[in-house]
Amino acid sequence: MSIKTVMCVFDVDRWDQDLKSAIEFCEAQGGHMTALVICIGAVPAIATYEALSTTWLEGQQREIDRLAEETKAVQETLERTELSFDIQEIYTEFAWAERDIAQHALYADLVLVGAQAAGNEDLQRRIVDGALFESPTPILINPRTQAVSSFPKSILLAWDSSDEAARATRQSMEFLKGCDAVHVTIVDPVARSWENGEEPGSDIAMFLARHGVKVEVDRVASGGRRVDETLRQHATDVAADMVVMGAYNHPRIQQRLFGGVTRSMLKDSQTPLFLSR
Repeated sequence: MSIKTVMCVFDVDRWDQDLKSAIEFCEAQGGHMTALVICIGAVPAIATYEALSTTWLEGQQREIDRLAEETKAVQETLERTELSFDIQEIYTEFAWAERDIAQHALYADLVLVGAQAAGNEDLQRRIVDGALFESPTPILINPRTQAVSSFPKSILLAWDSSDEAARATRQSMEFLKGCDAVHVTIVDPVARSWENGEEPGSDIAMFLARHGVKVEVDRVASGGRRVDETLRQHATDVAADMVVMGAYNHPRIQQRLFGGVTRSMLKDSQTPLFLSR
């Protein structure tokens, strides 16, 4: 996948570091930035109709005015660069945020989420759910203040022979090809002809090698730890600059009720995380 358009989501309350790292990433990629400055409107407090209609509307207008001011500040920063970009402000509500984000993600090759936007848990959840469940576009979440490397030296590819993992592999190929070492990582693999094959990881390794990827297969024992803990530790062990994984290979409602590897990785990973579904 060639990355020509990067949709960068900025939290109206905190965006300066995210914008800086997004500019560096897009310049390195030579891609166009679609900048979305987003404000999720406050839920009106329980009150009488008269109080609600006045107080809430006044508060809503203040939020809209601030969104316009912050969007203008983002635009002024981008105008001082040589980057190709367009910018949009989105005022939305909790119930509609996923749909609004997904509509814009349809026209991007990648959704980039920086540490400040990811630090807003409500916004992060709606970006992830909107892009992953309502658009075909992968997400790159950067928990660090520095920019994601456009040419990572080491990548951990979490492999479980699922459709989601295969799709993430294909959509991250731009990063995988230029990498010094791609660690195909399988946690507690079981050799089965209908699942991982008789030699777990060999099939995906061969597929990647045909694309010119420098690949290593790491079969890792969890030792009783959770899968997400094992992946994070192995990412540290191999000095991974990025983790690539398929997201939510169980129904979304099940993930929300019981957690899951994806949600745990989103919460605790200190390594840039490339997600696809």
